Amino acid sequence: MRSATATHCPYCALQCGLRLHVGERVQVEGDASFPVNRGALCVKGWTSAELLRHPERLLSPLVRDARGELAPATWDQALDRIAEGIRATQASHGRDAVGVFGSGSLTNEKVYALGKLARAVLRTSSIDYNGRYCMSSAATASTRALGLDRGLPFPTEDLAEADAVLLVGSNVAETMPPLMQYIEKMRARGGALLVVDPRRTVTAAGAAVHLAASPGTDTVVANGLLHVIVRDGLVDEAYVRDRTEGFESVRALVAGYWPERVERISGVPQADLERAARLLGRARRAFVLTGRGPEQQAQGVANTLAFIDLALALGLVGRRGSGYGCVTGQGNGQGGREHGQKADQLPGYRRIDDPAARAHVASVWGMDPEALPGPGRSAYEMLAAMGLPGGVRALLVFGSNVVVSSPDASTIEARLKALDLLVVSDFFLSETAALAHVVLPSAQFAEEDGTMTNLEGRVVRRRRAVEPPPEVRTDLAILRALAARLGASRFFPSDDAHDVFDELRRATAGAPADYSGITYERIDREGGVFWPCPSEDHPGTPRLFAERFPTPSGRARFFAVPHSVPAEEPDADYPMVLTTGRVLAQYQSGTQTRRVAALAKLAPEPVVELHPTVARRFALSSGDAVSVVTRRGRATFVVRVTSSVRQDVLFVSFHWGGDRSANRLTNAALDPSSRMPEFKVCAARLEVTRHAAGAP
Repeated sequence: MRSATATHCPYCALQCGLRLHVGERVQVEGDASFPVNRGALCVKGWTSAELLRHPERLLSPLVRDARGELAPATWDQALDRIAEGIRATQASHGRDAVGVFGSGSLTNEKVYALGKLARAVLRTSSIDYNGRYCMSSAATASTRALGLDRGLPFPTEDLAEADAVLLVGSNVAETMPPLMQYIEKMRARGGALLVVDPRRTVTAAGAAVHLAASPGTDTVVANGLLHVIVRDGLVDEAYVRDRTEGFESVRALVAGYWPERVERISGVPQADLERAARLLGRARRAFVLTGRGPEQQAQGVANTLAFIDLALALGLVGRRGSGYGCVTGQGNGQGGREHGQKADQLPGYRRIDDPAARAHVASVWGMDPEALPGPGRSAYEMLAAMGLPGGVRALLVFGSNVVVSSPDASTIEARLKALDLLVVSDFFLSETAALAHVVLPSAQFAEEDGTMTNLEGRVVRRRRAVEPPPEVRTDLAILRALAARLGASRFFPSDDAHDVFDELRRATAGAPADYSGITYERIDREGGVFWPCPSEDHPGTPRLFAERFPTPSGRARFFAVPHSVPAEEPDADYPMVLTTGRVLAQYQSGTQTRRVAALAKLAPEPVVELHPTVARRFALSSGDAVSVVTRRGRATFVVRVTSSVRQDVLFVSFHWGGDRSANRLTNAALDPSSRMPEFKVCAARLEVTRHAAGAP
């Protein structure tokens, strides 16, 4: 057996350190030296290497033949088909008719190269990525209020120093189990975990106070907590005076969110609201953390701003052992939103409509800034317009399964089928790849080099431990070959990850997310480097906002955010609220985890959680099958009866496709700023399908 290769887990944004031992099998152990997980892994991390030699692995390109079947092809045949389709589409419909859809799971190098392919080679504005569905609301809110978005602007280890942590809409005990070690240390010191969630999750069950708010009432809860903090004299007035602006309008607004009103709207008991506010307000050090619960809504930015207001009023942001943070989800959800695959951005968090940003990036790429396209449509808007007049006619998808992950998924499936050309690069034949005209087999995490940026803003190294199968290529090699087919080789001189990262460093120099001082050698030596890092002798920035905020005034900004109702509320036809989320043993669209035997055994099928009162009304028991119906469609789930969910709420897991797809039900109403769809709230009803075997 060879010596172990240090790398990182292919799943969530913790990017837990792994050590891979390569022999007849690739064996995984947790890397105790990596400070985020300290050797701990969840069940997904422990089983991550099982996919490397999986029998369903894509091992050659596939091209749809004259019979309409996907058949094995050579790389030349596949690349020629793609290049011909791109040229024909742009000749007939214009440059923007070719779209690119990326992923928060791609390395920084791939994200950078994908954005470069779109802007420099294809010259299309039609590019976005699946992170629009994950962290975009928090990113927008953080940029507005604090001047910069970095998921956690502090190391995870700081959480252990707190006296209270308010966790909003995130079940980290199941979705990020290694993170819980810091929460447990905080609790062991006498600290209090406070959880806002419509379900009594594993995380909420361990909380000192659980605020079981109805989905869509997050702003009410935030404003109610701040009402109590103002009323009880717990505002850090000196911090507000010296480091912020705009608080008086917020003070006036939250005066109208007294506890009785909050209970009436959200269902959170007055006593629980007041206790949580006092535990948070009296803590010497505290954190406010938001997750997908408040963010994946048509009011996601407003919800997040309301919780940032709370953190600012308590003087938490920029203080050691305190702060606000977003619990980023996807593996490279942070780096994925920094380096140019987002519709309105260039590398380094530069805005694509900023002339200075365009000039800088164009100079690195060796092109005229005027040739760079402008902002494009957001993810759902681009996908929903596919095949329609003025919309994308050809789409390149890298590392995303949009048929499963998009809201109103049946509509997206229909639009994908209307494309003239669909190209998907993936490890397996996902539900989206199964619709493609060309499928490209790409390398997995242990078969490539590159960097990832975890939820703390720590840039870490992904290292190759094994060679990919003979006909499998890295996405960097695929992008370089495609650029060559399109006559643009000069933009892709190398597909070596080290070379691409060095170019990324130059492209981000002087930007908000400045990587110019980060090198592979430094990452190897230091175990990761925090951005911004503007020079090789700069130590990196583990903690942001200690002295000032990167806003024009240097102050953080309050935003008065009144409650708005969800885009869709229950009525006589759809009397319940549907919300969605993850489960421990599955991840995102399930393309990988559904193929791991141990994970499939733990979570073999999607479930709908419903309260015993609802179960009695429909004569349902755990194990029965039931249809959940919304205005967009229906899907079938297995019933799990549990008192951990509110009586007015149905919870379904979203890791499956087809007629078991939660996202066939979800609402595509978009936040006006972040363009985040409303995954977490829609009106629904139950229809009994059948009972479990032997049941009446």
